Amino acid sequence: MKLSQFKFELPKNLVASHPPENRDESKMMVINRKEQTIEHKVFKDVMDYFSDGDVLVINNTKVFPARLYGEKEKTGAKIEVFLLRELNRESRLWDVLVDPARKIRIGNKLYFGEDEALVAEVIDNTTSRGRTLRFLFDGPYEEFKKTIQALGETPLPRVHERPIEPIDNERYQTIYAKHEGAVAAPTAGMHFSRELMKRLEIHGVNFAEITLHTGLGNFRPIEVEDLTKHKVDSEEMFITQDTADMINQAMSNKKKLCAVGTTSMKALESAVSITGKIKPFGGWTNKFIFPPYEFKTANNMITNFHMPMSPMFMMVSAYLGYDFTRKVYKEAIKKKYTFFTYGDAMLIV
Repeated sequence: MKLSQFKFELPKNLVASHPPENRDESKMMVINRKEQTIEHKVFKDVMDYFSDGDVLVINNTKVFPARLYGEKEKTGAKIEVFLLRELNRESRLWDVLVDPARKIRIGNKLYFGEDEALVAEVIDNTTSRGRTLRFLFDGPYEEFKKTIQALGETPLPRVHERPIEPIDNERYQTIYAKHEGAVAAPTAGMHFSRELMKRLEIHGVNFAEITLHTGLGNFRPIEVEDLTKHKVDSEEMFITQDTADMINQAMSNKKKLCAVGTTSMKALESAVSITGKIKPFGGWTNKFIFPPYEFKTANNMITNFHMPMSPMFMMVSAYLGYDFTRKVYKEAIKKKYTFFTYGDAMLIV
């Protein structure tokens, strides 16, 4: 399939710029893949679709404050640095994006915070926008991370076109976020409140936790028309033996297995063996799912409404079928569902 087949007109006012007052009160469109039906609900109604022994696979990655603002030595030019991933903990090496990129050369020093609380040196130009930075920090690692936490900003996607607000620090994160490493939130999981999770657990529903550190590749424009030539940024992911056992048992017992978000689905499809079982996993995935694709794991999925030509929209199109997805999205726009980070939810059964 071609990139241009995933274009659609999305009215700007349907991109949710703020989170709903309550996490579990977003609108939820319920799609039945087999019957090709569409129902309109509220997210907390998700209770009605799962029962004892069913498993929801959730991504417990935690977003860290990845956006830093600094100045270039000598000139004092303002520089934005977006931390992508830690390359070496001991030597404080990080893979980053810088903006504006053209002003930064190898050997330049960058200063962050008052009194130059943090200094970094550019040691490599890896791509047109990417760089490798070495942070010149003498203290212990915990202190270094605290400094990053204090100076960094929640990396809300630029499409929202607004400054970060205090609410974003709490709401651009799932309530079950544990393992720091994501630069983008697994947004489908942001609809779960503590009360809703508790009620699902009482109902006998199990939560299987995976970790996939969501990368910026999800938001980077795809620049090739032929999707088979698109190179996906690798993302680090982990699935423990306990999680694999819980998922495999649900599949053996013909229970519902629901991927909460495209990142959970990507993790499951990256870790499935030829026999259809989930294996424990620790490493990197660069799986890119677009139609046609045969899913081997989850028979249900919770996701948000995604932007045109995004990898997430392509995955949903593969899961629902290309033509039916177009119909569903047309209905979502007509019924004024909200899209993207803080937008409404879709449950596919």
